[in-house]
Amino acid sequence: MSMRDHCSLIMTVKDMEDRANWLAMREHGIGGSEAASIVGLNPWKSPYQLWLEKTGQVEPEDISDKEAVHFGTKLEQLVADEFCERERKRVRRSGMYKSKGHPYMLGSFDRLLVGEDAGLECKTTSAFKRKDWDEGKVPPNYYVQCQHYMMVSGLPRWYIACLVGGNHYVCWTIERDEDDIAALKAAENDFWQKVQDRTPPAVDGSDSCSDALRERFKGGQVEPIELPSKASKLIARYDELEEAKDDIDTQLKSVQNQLCEMLGDNEIGYVGTGDDARMVKWKVVNGRTTIDSKRLKAEMPDVFAMYSKVGKPTRRFSL
Repeated sequence: MSMRDHCSLIMTVKDMEDRANWLAMREHGIGGSEAASIVGLNPWKSPYQLWLEKTGQVEPEDISDKEAVHFGTKLEQLVADEFCERERKRVRRSGMYKSKGHPYMLGSFDRLLVGEDAGLECKTTSAFKRKDWDEGKVPPNYYVQCQHYMMVSGLPRWYIACLVGGNHYVCWTIERDEDDIAALKAAENDFWQKVQDRTPPAVDGSDSCSDALRERFKGGQVEPIELPSKASKLIARYDELEEAKDDIDTQLKSVQNQLCEMLGDNEIGYVGTGDDARMVKWKVVNGRTTIDSKRLKAEMPDVFAMYSKVGKPTRRFSL
């Protein structure tokens, strides 16, 4: 079966230049970068946060002005050109497609190869992420993204090229994995059904989920309510984890103190050699400059009021 048997074009490259329209179209389905969120492999967005966005309860964060995103977009063509030169292949720009079998499954492919049944994903990342790309490794969220694109397009493989730290190029081939695609399809079907039914997915322990809960539930109702009976088990588990956490923190502090004793007046020490070497630092840092806000408010209330900033209201959990 050809690609046209699996998916259909819904936005051309020209259409996608209108970012607002592109974002609006994405709200009607699941894109490749969102697939990893659904299976819990996106370090920046939880399934719960994505569900809130897809059900229109919160606005997706506009990340277009973030430098990493800005330069990633600018460098996409450079990465594609480098791929063609090094791999001796040709590519063409692509638009947005939707799956014919599951119309809510969308794919905005960076490039499609000319004369080969394959696609190309172009990435950029910082030098600190180099180990994530060494020796054929691909970050899990990007692996899921490429499998999602193969699910939508029906293509058998996807190339992923990345410019690391601005001066290190890597390119790996991700072959279509039918077992992974079957699992991903089931997860996306389940998630999209929850969007249609407005049934939230299970919450998790990510910061993204915590932020999403604060965004959804603003608070303000001060009268106590009776919680469901299952809250007792959760509270008991919370207590257990707090005790374990305190014990681990104490053990960590004990190890830290032993290392500090070994360093003595030295600020840097190391053990091992080569790639196995570990460095320990106990650095002297300057004291932090603070303002006695209580005294300032009492003695110079006008100045205190002029330079005071009130943060955005939030919610603090306690037990």
